[in-house]
Amino acid sequence: MAPASVTESSDASVTENSGTPPKSRDRLPVRCVRAVVGLWRRSLRFRVVTSTLILGLVVVSIISLTMYRSIAAGLVDDRIDLAQSESRQLTDDAQAQFNAFTEPPEELPKHSNTVANSLKAPNGDDSRYMIFTRSIDNDSDLRLTTEQSKGIGLEVVPTALRQAVRAQPERQQTTTIELVRPVADSDSDPLPGTPTETETVPAVVVGSQIDVPGAGKYDLYFIYPMDQEEATLGIISRSFLLGALFLIGLVSGIAYVVTSTVVTPVRRAAAAAERLSSGHLNERMSARGQDDLALLGQSFNDMADNLQTQIRQLEGLSRVQQRFVSDVSHELRTPLTTIRMAADLLHSSRDEMDPVAGRSAELLHDELDRFEELLADLLEISRYDAGAAVLEQDPIDMFAVIDRVVRASESIAEARGSDLIVHRVEGQTPVAEVDSRRIERVLRNLVVNAIEHGEGEPVEIWVGSDEAAVAVLIQDHGVGLKAGEASLVFNRFWRADPARTRTTGGSGLGLAIALEDARLHHGWLQAWGEPGEGSRFRLTVPRVAGGTLTASPLPLTPREGELRAEAT
Repeated sequence: MAPASVTESSDASVTENSGTPPKSRDRLPVRCVRAVVGLWRRSLRFRVVTSTLILGLVVVSIISLTMYRSIAAGLVDDRIDLAQSESRQLTDDAQAQFNAFTEPPEELPKHSNTVANSLKAPNGDDSRYMIFTRSIDNDSDLRLTTEQSKGIGLEVVPTALRQAVRAQPERQQTTTIELVRPVADSDSDPLPGTPTETETVPAVVVGSQIDVPGAGKYDLYFIYPMDQEEATLGIISRSFLLGALFLIGLVSGIAYVVTSTVVTPVRRAAAAAERLSSGHLNERMSARGQDDLALLGQSFNDMADNLQTQIRQLEGLSRVQQRFVSDVSHELRTPLTTIRMAADLLHSSRDEMDPVAGRSAELLHDELDRFEELLADLLEISRYDAGAAVLEQDPIDMFAVIDRVVRASESIAEARGSDLIVHRVEGQTPVAEVDSRRIERVLRNLVVNAIEHGEGEPVEIWVGSDEAAVAVLIQDHGVGLKAGEASLVFNRFWRADPARTRTTGGSGLGLAIALEDARLHHGWLQAWGEPGEGSRFRLTVPRVAGGTLTASPLPLTPREGELRAEAT
C-alpha cells in the first residue's frame, strides 16, 4: 500500500504545480497540428522540404532495412557454417577418443569427464559452450554423468533439436536460439540469495550423436553465441543511421536551397503583384539573366506595362464619359425648363383642345416628368463618379423613414394590386446615423421595384437591428431572379427581361444609385432571388456613422434563417 500512496501523492503534486490547465494541455497538440497545416498551405518551401524529407526517409529506410537484413543473414549463415565445421571436428575428436578407450568399464565415467573437458572452451572464452548428455533412446545400463559448460544447462537445447538428432543420428542438426547466459563479469559465485545477472544473446546450436562403447549413444551439443555478430550488426546499424541522417539532411538542405532559389523570385513577384493591384502602377520586378525566372520577371514587367497603359486609357475614357454626362445633363436643364413651361401651358389647356391634341398634351407632360427624373438621376450618378457626393448624417428612426416610403408608394401598390406589409419587432429601436434623404430614396427604389416585379402579390418590409447595425429587407413574391442575376440587378440600365416594359416609370438607374448610396454609408445592399420564389433586397447600415459591418441583423436567404416579426 505504501508505494501506491507515494504514487498518488506524486501525481497530485504534479497536477497542483502545473501552470497549464488540463484543457489547455489537451488543446496544445491541436494548435500545433493546425499551425503545421497552416504552414503547409502557405509555404511552398515548407511543402517541398517536408516532402523531400519524408520521401528521403522512406527511401533510405527501405534501402537500409534491405541491406541490414542481407548483411544480418550473411553473418548468420557464415556463423552457422563456421559452427558446423568446428562442431564436426570436435565431434570426430570425441568419437576418436571414446573409440581409443581400452580401460575397464568402471574407468569410463572418468574418461568421459576427461573427453568433455577437452571439448569445453578454455576458461574466460565464452565463444563456445558444450553439453554432453545421454540420448533420448539410450537404454544402456551404464549411465555417464551429463557434462556441460558452466552456467549452461540442458534446458537451453530445444526439444525439437533433440528429436531431430535422435531421428537422424548420422547428420548434424542445427538451429538458432535466444541464449540466456550469465554475464561475463559475474564468473565469481554470487552470495547466497543473490540472483545471478544474466543476458540474452542469439546463438547457434549444433547437435550430433556419438557412440560411447559400453554406454550406448550420447548427444553432443555445441552452442556458439553470436555476440560478436550482434556487435557487428550494432555498428552497422549505427553507421546506417548516421549515414541516413546525413543523407536526409543533405538532400533536405539541397531541396531548401533549390526551393529558395525558385520561391524567392516568386514571392517577389507576388509582392510586386500585390503592390500593383493596390494602385502602384509603376511597380516592376528586377529581371536579370536569361533563365526561366528572368523570363518570369520580364513577362511580369510587360504585363504591368500593358495594364498601366490600358488603365490610363480607361481612366481617360472614364473622365471623358463623366464629363460628357455631367455637361450634357447641365446643358439640358435650360431647354428642358423652357419645354416644361410650354408643356404645362398645353397641359392646362388640354380640355379646350380636340381629343387627339389633348391626349398628346397629356403624353408630353408625362414623358417630360420621366425625362426630368432621368436627368436628375444622371446628375446624381455623375456626382458619384466625380466623388462629389456628400452625406448629411443624423440619428434617424428607420420606422419613420419606412412610413414615409409606404405612404408615397401606396398609390402604385393599389394600382398593381399589391399590399404593403411592414413587420416590426417589439423592443427594437432601429436608429442609425444616416442621411435621411438618401436612405429614403434607396428604400423607395427598392419598394417600387418590388411592387413592379411582385405580380400583384404582397410586398413585405422587414426591419431588424442589433448593437452594430440596422437592416431593412424588402421581399416580393413575384417572378424572382435567375442564377447570376443577383449580381447584375445593380448595373446601370439593366433589365432582367428586356422585353418587359416599365409600368411605374423610372430611369433604369434607381438600383445603381441605391447601391452607391449604401456604399456611401459604408453599408451593404444585397439581392437574392429564385425563379418563382420572388426576390429579396437587403439594406444594412452601421448604427454609428463610419462604423464597420461584420454581419446583418436579417437573413438574406432562407438558408441563413427565418424572418420573424409582427406584421402591421
